[in-house]
Formats: sequence, C-alpha cells, structure tokens
Amino acid sequence: MDWLPQLDRCNTIQELQDVCLQCRRCGLRENSKRVVFGEGNENSRLMLVGEAPGAEEERLGRPFVGAAGKLLNKILAAAGFRREDLYITNIAKCRPPGNRLPRKDEADSCYVYLVRQIELIKPRLIVCLGTLATQYLIHHQVKVSAVRGQVFEKGGIKIIATYHPAALLRDPGKKKPAWQDFQLIRNLYRECLEKNE
Repeated sequence: MDWLPQLDRCNTIQELQDVCLQCRRCGLRENSKRVVFGEGNENSRLMLVGEAPGAEEERLGRPFVGAAGKLLNKILAAAGFRREDLYITNIAKCRPPGNRLPRKDEADSCYVYLVRQIELIKPRLIVCLGTLATQYLIHHQVKVSAVRGQVFEKGGIKIIATYHPAALLRDPGKKKPAWQDFQLIRNLYRECLEKNE
C-alpha cells in the first residue's frame, strides 16, 4: 500500500480515519476487532494522546472508556474540561494482545496517522498520557517521571507529559503529581483561549 501519499491527500479527519480503517501495516490489525481512531472536537486546541486501546475501547471503538478512561473523565471534569471539547486518541489505533504496550514496529506503523491527526486538528497543546506517547512526542528515551511538569514546544505546539490514568489506578501515589500536571494543563489551555491561539 502506497500509504504516505494517501495520508497527504487526507484533508479531513474522516478521510484519514477511512484510510486508517484499511491499514494492515503491522500485525495488530489481524487480531483486532475494531480500530480505535480517536474522537472529540476536531478543532480543539487541546489533544490528549495515550498509548493504545484496551478491551473496552476495542469493544466500543472509542478511546479511554474503560476503567482508566473513567478516571480520566473525573480528572478532566475536576480541571474544568468537558471531554467533548477535546480531541483524544492513542499512538496505536489497534489493541495489542493482552493489553501489552505496542512494540516499536507497531507504534511506528501507527505514528504516521497521529502525525496527520495533529496536522489536521492543529492543537496548541498536547498532553502525553504515559511513557509511550511521551517518547514519541517529546524524546524517544525519556520517562514520564523525568519530564512531567515541564512544558516542551515543537512546531509551535506546547507538549506536556503526565502519567497514564492506568498508572494512577495501579499506583495511587501518582495521583497528586498527575493532578498538579492537569492544573498546569488547565492554565496553559486558558492562556491559549485568552490569546485566541
């Protein structure tokens, strides 16, 4: 499949999603019941990027709707965000077997779709939820714990890393720093709105 020129010809999120649904660039699609492309406001200034869909996400075809998604919804609401105002997606669009992290070749195969999603949505602020998103969008060798609380900028987009909600469920001690991160995210988002960026 000559996919790169095809992605460049995608001028809307729907066109990009249609191409993504046909993707067979890695082995994940073979055993995946459904592609979980992303959802939300396609004109949002804020994009959240996770790692990969889990079982509930695959079942419903929506990102962050399982236990981690329910916690994310609570955090977003507490920070003053409405989920429908944001755009939420993952690095990998298909569920890895056993909910494992995507391997590098799998994440690389899907990353091209994320890049085009970012180009089309044009967010001013991206939140990396977890290490995989952080390594793809900030630096390939960093861990969330080393860079959370810092603001990076690439191509005029501010990027912040925080813990994946699933990590907060496993280790409640990470909830306080994650909440601090979301307070920073809220403040930066408000600045974007005030400046009409």
